[in-house]
Amino acid sequence: MLDVVSLEPEGTLPESTDRKIVFVTGSAGNIGRYFAKNNADRYQLRLLIHGNDAEERASLGQFGTVVSGDITDLDSLKPHFKDVHTVLHLAGQASPSADWASLLKLNIIGTYNVFLLAKEFKCSRVIYASSIHAVSGYPADVQVKPSDPVNPGDLYGVTKCFGEALARYIAEQEGLSSIALRIGAFQPRSAAKGDAGIDMLDAFVSHRDLDQLIRKCIDARHLKFAIFNGLSDNRFKRLDITNARQILGYAPQDDTTELNDQLAALKLDDRVSAHNVSDDNQSSGFREQQLEVRET
Repeated sequence: MLDVVSLEPEGTLPESTDRKIVFVTGSAGNIGRYFAKNNADRYQLRLLIHGNDAEERASLGQFGTVVSGDITDLDSLKPHFKDVHTVLHLAGQASPSADWASLLKLNIIGTYNVFLLAKEFKCSRVIYASSIHAVSGYPADVQVKPSDPVNPGDLYGVTKCFGEALARYIAEQEGLSSIALRIGAFQPRSAAKGDAGIDMLDAFVSHRDLDQLIRKCIDARHLKFAIFNGLSDNRFKRLDITNARQILGYAPQDDTTELNDQLAALKLDDRVSAHNVSDDNQSSGFREQQLEVRET
């Protein structure tokens, strides 16, 4: 299964001279709020909230235009897609223990509606917030690559698999560039300290690292479809982030083994070798033989 499909050169997304209009669903959530706060100067943000909470409007209004709508109601969503370049689709039921009724309404019907309107209004791209739960059914000792088959560990993960499949269909068959991000444990750097940090040792993604990854997905002009894993640069990674590094230039800055006081004290980078010829103080018989040849 391919995890990346590139556009042909003539199909590369046009470079915008103006700030792109980015429509963010679920903007009142943790990811949406952080993204809005840190990208108000970079993009023109259209921030969707559910309902008309005055406090939410006031707090988000300083970062962009706040609009109300329900992702399960096409008519309430339609007015907000005009002139949008990228849809960052974060809204949905986020609980792994959610019942099927709420998952169906928000994560299936709601996601379908967002992709449908993005296509109808000729948006350039949809970035879909998938989850590590789409592949959490793999054994804990398996590092999952974006190209591995989906393997959800719960019904919530099943709905994320649907979103990834829909993103690929929309990209390949309907011509709308789509990127799925399998997001790990999105937490502030402070949360990586103490016992909580150990619990998410291999799944942590910091606020600033995921924000960087989202920005790179918005700005990449050559992608028709892609799946990227959203983790920080943890010493041990449940999900492989190689393709995000190579294709997008993603350069995460945080690592749970450095942020967590208990793990940092173990000095794992010094004690756990990479088991390859680039390890510190490890010689290579081949290189030594080359030196001997040069000297004779």
